[in-house]
Amino acid sequence: MSRTITVTAGDVSLYHVAGRELADATQWWRIAQANGLSDPDLSWLTAPVPLVIPGVDPSLTTGLPETGS
Repeated sequence: MSRTITVTAGDVSLYHVAGRELADATQWWRIAQANGLSDPDLSWLTAPVPLVIPGVDPSLTTGLPETGS
């Protein structure tokens, strides 16, 4: 189940947010996808911003998804 949190300039990157919220910093891309972002850098924040945080997916044991060949 997804939920929404508010991030600020103190949340330096999606790596930090994913580590804190999903207990796996390498899953930053899931937060990026849920919010239409492509870059894990949050240094552009000048005001608090809501982010959708996807639910923890225990089937994901590695960072980036398979890209397929």
